[in-house]
Amino acid sequence: MATINPYLTFQGNCGDAFAFYKSVFGGEFPYLGKYKDMPPAEGCAPLSAEEGEKIMHVSLPISKETILMGSDSSEAFGQATVIGNNFSISINTESAEEADKLFAGLSAGGNVTMPMDKTFWGAYFGMFTDKFGINWMINFDEVQK
Repeated sequence: MATINPYLTFQGNCGDAFAFYKSVFGGEFPYLGKYKDMPPAEGCAPLSAEEGEKIMHVSLPISKETILMGSDSSEAFGQATVIGNNFSISINTESAEEADKLFAGLSAGGNVTMPMDKTFWGAYFGMFTDKFGINWMINFDEVQK
């Protein structure tokens, strides 16, 4: 069965925001990665030092079922944060087949920004905006913890 988590996008202050959320909810960050930590993207120019320090992904469990996730937008990857539309619904699935089914269904008539594919972090992942303007992320962790 799929689970749904909020994914927040910031204009360079994701670290500050998540330090605040951690002070409220408690817990630890199971993952906090910066753009400089990811492998170089094919065909992309090297990141500036400033872009490299931005948060690529952070997660903070806030209950047994829910994880608050976030990142900074990066102009190097063509992402700009628009306040009011700076969140996505992230779905974690139990199989690649379930991920494909949900991706195909929800993205129908929308705009695919990242097709489903294997990632360097060990997931099968994709992103899109549905035909109603809602941002979605579909994720299947191929490397089970």
